Amino acid sequence: MRRHLSLLLLLISAHTQANDEVLHLISERLSLMQAVAAHKWINRLQIADLEREETVIQAAVLTGLKHRITKESSTAFYRAQIEAAKDIQRCWFNRWQSGHEPSEAADLHTVIRPRLLELGARIAAGLLEPTWDVKSFRSTVEVECLSENSRQSIFKGLQAIERYESRYNQIIEGGVLRVGTTGDYAPFSFSGDSTKFSGIDIDLSRDLADSLDVTVVYIHTTWPSLSKDFSAGEFDIAMSGVSITDKRKVIASFSLPYHVGGKTPIALCSRTSDFDSLEKIDRKGIRIVVNPGGTNERYLDTNIVQATKVLHTDNRNIFDQIVAGRVDLMITDAIEVRLQTARNKKLCATMPGKTLTLQKKGIMLPKDGQLLIAVNQWLKKRIEDGTVAKVFTTHLNR
Repeated sequence: MRRHLSLLLLLISAHTQANDEVLHLISERLSLMQAVAAHKWINRLQIADLEREETVIQAAVLTGLKHRITKESSTAFYRAQIEAAKDIQRCWFNRWQSGHEPSEAADLHTVIRPRLLELGARIAAGLLEPTWDVKSFRSTVEVECLSENSRQSIFKGLQAIERYESRYNQIIEGGVLRVGTTGDYAPFSFSGDSTKFSGIDIDLSRDLADSLDVTVVYIHTTWPSLSKDFSAGEFDIAMSGVSITDKRKVIASFSLPYHVGGKTPIALCSRTSDFDSLEKIDRKGIRIVVNPGGTNERYLDTNIVQATKVLHTDNRNIFDQIVAGRVDLMITDAIEVRLQTARNKKLCATMPGKTLTLQKKGIMLPKDGQLLIAVNQWLKKRIEDGTVAKVFTTHLNR
């Protein structure tokens, strides 16, 4: 009995601490409005900026989705904070019109807004508790120029925070499918600037979003951070030519495979005979380039003993390292070898038609049965009607 009571007290204490931290963050965020007002006053800017407000709301909604917070409750909560922020700024403007106006201010774009974004993200991450104490709120969220009406609106928004029951419900009810993709792995996902993506998985993800009647949003991730970002809820699904592995299955479900291939070497065409077997490749003095964090590196770490592993972080230009003679070869997916050898006549597969592994590509999904069923139903249909094959052909022949 005492043990259960102690555990209950610990939970209550943790609950209180989490709530208190969120309240302090809200207060700190509102306190920065004096600095925002000073910047606008000195630069003769309007307090209201409707375009910027909508940008902030949209960013807040996406941040909230990481924690399954509903779009409606996120919007209401952050809009209440925006209205409070404008009230505080107007209050300071009114005071400065009577004298004692600020002579300097921190830069809004480079100093204040990054801090506001950081605090907003931390607030969203802390909205995990179902109840909030009004006395604690009032005693903590005390900011000069904050009106009582604004304070009440924020508290109501805080109390009204809701969560989607599941990731599937979040996608369908929220109308947004967040796709994590690396943008460095043609033909599956490629981007020159990590904002606009193209490739097999990009086309397929758009088709998936259409079938679910939702909007797709792309979230840039990297191979080293893919699993961490996925577990943190940065995106709903990962589509970037992701290989189905036992390690990834620990944290995720996978769709039906939509591509089967394997690892194979690529080198200068003039040196194919030097690397036409694993025995010839795994020798001292041989330099094998690899992008860190993915299955390519895991293959090298498991199978290569004597050759030297050379890490190259930008997978978009990694094959240039072979052409320039900085490394001898790369071992990567056969489909990537096929694409790169078609694009650069100096590069050739050293073991054409052969692979060193058997590898399947799939869509990385949260452990959500409804979402898995929906994605597999869509994917099965698209495989059967030839859409998947057509998308592969389109991107491999570019």
